Amino acid sequence: MNLLKATGTIGGLTLVSRIAGFAREMLMSRVMGASWQADAFFVAFRLPNTFRRLFGEGAFSAGFVPLYSQRLQGENGEVEAKKFSEEVLAIFLPTLILFTLVFEIIMGPFVFLISGYHGQELWLATFLTRLTFPYLLLISLVSLFSGILNSLSRFTAAAFAPALLNLAMLTALIFVPQGGTTTAYALAVAVTVGGMMQLALLLTACKRAGVVLKLRRPRMTPGVRQFVRVVIPATLGAGVYQISAFIDTFFLTRIGTGAMSYFNYADRLNQLPLGVIGAALGTAILPQVSKFVGANEPEKAAKVQGQAAELAMLLCLPAALALAVSALPLVSALFQGGKFTPEDARLTALTLSIIVLGLPAYVLVKVLTPGFYARQDTATPVKIAVFVLIATVVLNFVLIPPFGIAGLASAIAITSWLNCLILYVILHRRGHFRIEGWLASRIIRQLIAGAIMVAALYGIRMVLGGWFDGTVVKRLAGVVALVGGGMAVYFPAVWFLGGTDREELKSLFRRRRPYTDVG
Repeated sequence: MNLLKATGTIGGLTLVSRIAGFAREMLMSRVMGASWQADAFFVAFRLPNTFRRLFGEGAFSAGFVPLYSQRLQGENGEVEAKKFSEEVLAIFLPTLILFTLVFEIIMGPFVFLISGYHGQELWLATFLTRLTFPYLLLISLVSLFSGILNSLSRFTAAAFAPALLNLAMLTALIFVPQGGTTTAYALAVAVTVGGMMQLALLLTACKRAGVVLKLRRPRMTPGVRQFVRVVIPATLGAGVYQISAFIDTFFLTRIGTGAMSYFNYADRLNQLPLGVIGAALGTAILPQVSKFVGANEPEKAAKVQGQAAELAMLLCLPAALALAVSALPLVSALFQGGKFTPEDARLTALTLSIIVLGLPAYVLVKVLTPGFYARQDTATPVKIAVFVLIATVVLNFVLIPPFGIAGLASAIAITSWLNCLILYVILHRRGHFRIEGWLASRIIRQLIAGAIMVAALYGIRMVLGGWFDGTVVKRLAGVVALVGGGMAVYFPAVWFLGGTDREELKSLFRRRRPYTDVG
């Protein structure tokens, strides 16, 4: 598998989803603004998404994909892998149903504990969360079928699925544009409908790939026990990260009305490179690292991670630098208007400019953690996550009182780098991965190219001035000038300075055989 092509497949389709997400957020900012109803919806949307990351993307993939991939490599690989999937599904599905029912019952006290809301805010946030929470069940099943397809190197459906959620929410905003409580109801329903659409897509893709799972009676088979031994530490580790997300919610709802909305809109821009680059790389390299580790070829596993780190920094550094220096014009151009005021845009831009400083670290974490998961070591990332969580809580208490939402954003950026550094040091000491001279040299050259790009972006901002809060045409032209101008400066500079493997890129463009699957 070609890493660049695999990442391009996943990243390109993820980009489609992110663009739909941008359209959703642009419309939502104008319809909902930074009102208390918008804050309540973002709390309701955040809670099932937080548990999704706990049960689905992180922990489940960490435990399932390596074990599924190993079975595919053995005798009767497809049969054994399918049997393993059905055994896991038989345990996973009842657990998710029970978890969802319990939380539907205790939703009121739980939302109060997390948000600190009272009165109508608490009632609305609780009701909306009850509407959105079934999304957790649906999207966790999506994670299982995505893991199967990714192990088969069929990335298309899983990468495109999130776009369906964004399309469902866009539909709600278009047909229920009144704003306030009414639109919040429609959005909450759209979240669960979007989950249904995603699951239908993944089931169809698995069927086309020849994988149709049957429901079995739940049994603790040897395969399930092995899965549980791997996934429980990963779940605990993911749980630590999600506790951190709950802590962020706890502080955001207490900073004041609008803080939850400012953070959401800023994170939408932050998530674009994070999802397109970080998630794509993590998804692409885990099956490969697992394969080489299983074949007792650690040098090849380390090489895959090194190539992924180079590609991550090649794409992530310019994104982080560009978002940091262009935060206000981008936020003004994309979100300002309707009920979203210039002051809302200023506070959102401040939040964004700080959060993205931790973006390269967060993407590198996606590259480093497969080095543990492929070796079925999910305990070490848990211990690191606990330490990082404690640091996050301490920094929140220290930085939020004097700096407000900027303090919370700073805590996120700092602890992202702390997490990345600790993961790398442990992998290095164990001899599993190290930054070789060639990689360090290329990253330094990428940083120099990024500095040249930053100077160019400041020049574009000065020349265009008020375009970013002007007419629609001027705003669009301003965004295109920033994005296009930054890319036009950065990538030629990287090429000239030798910040990437020129021969690898040349050979990629010379190839005519497509990588992507059709399933």
